[in-house]
Amino acid sequence: MKIAALDALQLADLDWSPFNGLGDISVYDATKPDLVSERAAGAQIVLVNKVKMTREVIGSLPELRYIGVLATGYDNIDLQAATERGVTVTNVPGYSTDSVAQLTFALLLELCHHAGEHSRGVTAENRWSSQPYYCYWDYPLVELAGKTMGVFGLGRIGLRVAAIAHALGMKVIACSRTEKDVPSVEMVDFDALLRRSDCLSLNCPLTDATRGLIDMDALCRMKKSAFLVNTSRGGVIVEEDLRRALDEGVIAGAAVDVLSAEPPTRDNPLLGAKNIIITPHIAWATREARERLLRIVYENICAWREGRPVNAVNTIN
Repeated sequence: MKIAALDALQLADLDWSPFNGLGDISVYDATKPDLVSERAAGAQIVLVNKVKMTREVIGSLPELRYIGVLATGYDNIDLQAATERGVTVTNVPGYSTDSVAQLTFALLLELCHHAGEHSRGVTAENRWSSQPYYCYWDYPLVELAGKTMGVFGLGRIGLRVAAIAHALGMKVIACSRTEKDVPSVEMVDFDALLRRSDCLSLNCPLTDATRGLIDMDALCRMKKSAFLVNTSRGGVIVEEDLRRALDEGVIAGAAVDVLSAEPPTRDNPLLGAKNIIITPHIAWATREARERLLRIVYENICAWREGRPVNAVNTIN
């Protein structure tokens, strides 16, 4: 059996040796669109992260039987074309729950304390040594206890964010596409989520319903003192509107790990906005999460070969 992993750069430092027992595997750091069909030629199994498996590409691979997505999201796969061809598609749900929730609060705490900026002031600018008093701070410092954490999307990650917020003494309200009964979490509608949240965490997939969800209208309904954190998908936010909201003080600050285009173009409106923190899509990338991902990818293939596919996102009759 031939296996082609087409864009595995972010997993290159991990142990791929178990896959050798599954067949002849070729692992590429990255693959440009015009090389996808060539590199996947003859493969029964193709593994991809962001590489697009279009109808045209799938149609060019007569021996293809399985697509394993090296991630949770699978919007880069033409699922209808794969299903019509009898190609099973699997993903890896839940592997990064703890890591994403952890970064959510790393970003939120940075908005509250600006620890990085204060550290740079001490170590790079020698500012503490020149102070007449025993301490100084350059930004308002915010305590989270007693504040309201709003969670949009109450899946695995949203639930973990809610639990951590409770541990910090926060009240938690949430809005989700499905009504859920979660102890100590008050379910509210979207308008109430915007108006009541001191901190709003976006933990939802990018769908037709969530694309552009956070626009100027939504931002204007938030508190002027509110923080917005996005570790979901960049397209959930209208970036031009967030830039304007930050620059005009409509909300107090934002932290995002994702942008609408990655890597961003130099004219992305959020680059250079006031009171923003941007990290380069690293929420999922702890070593522990990546090792868990690769293990589940291997287990998905094994289950499919045994005729009992797991984590399949389509149904093959």
